[in-house]
Amino acid sequence: MNIERDPEEAEEAGRRPDFVSAVARAMAVLECFTTDEAVRHRGRLTLTDVGKLTDLSRGTARRLLLTLNELHYVDTDGKLFWLTPKLVNLSRGFLMPLGVGEGSAAILKALTEKLNESSSVGILDGEDIVYIERVEVRRIYSSRIVNGTRLPAACSSIGRVLLAALSDQELHAWLQTYRLTAHTDKTITDPGLFWQEMVKVRAQGYAIIDEELEIGIRSIAVPIVGASGRATAALNASTVSARHGADSMVQTFLPDLRRAAEALSGTMGW
Repeated sequence: MNIERDPEEAEEAGRRPDFVSAVARAMAVLECFTTDEAVRHRGRLTLTDVGKLTDLSRGTARRLLLTLNELHYVDTDGKLFWLTPKLVNLSRGFLMPLGVGEGSAAILKALTEKLNESSSVGILDGEDIVYIERVEVRRIYSSRIVNGTRLPAACSSIGRVLLAALSDQELHAWLQTYRLTAHTDKTITDPGLFWQEMVKVRAQGYAIIDEELEIGIRSIAVPIVGASGRATAALNASTVSARHGADSMVQTFLPDLRRAAEALSGTMGW
């Protein structure tokens, strides 16, 4: 006799015995609020939206949303659901071991004022980099990059530096796992050319992105090397093409970036 299996159970069939499916489903619900679909809805989703984004049944999605609401991680008006500021407390637990705090913020602020350009610290997370600290220069137009913003690692200066810091085996595995996607006509999408770029970044100790992510935007990044000798994070400064050329950034930005990265290494506890 064939018994039809619940799709949610089928997906979890190959998991370890101590895998807690309820926790995984709850995390899927929270993460769906960070998707492009959620952004289009300004972070407010219906029960139907959550079910579609998580592939959970309507009943499961409803129970998880109401539980997260009871725990004050999700709020609702009865129709729409959205995340609450309580989730910020979880990010603090992640940032504390990295030493991201007043000391690192002060270093970034001084760097931003010196260069008159925005500066940021980011880490590698899969195919993306995640900004964990940023000080933006005050101008009429903002880039809208904030802590938690994700950008594709392959065509961001922070990502290039951190990918270059991987071993050959790790970098090869990364390239096998993730696609090199074109964002402008200048984006490197050929794996062979990308590998050559990684060799170049390793040799010179910095990375420059020249309009590969967005036309009109250039950035330069250097590694932040911890006590282990490994680059766990990277520091960058970004500008618009009209203000600085690539060669100018090396001459003008690089010395200050390297000094700031060394100072950050002393404040970030890895």
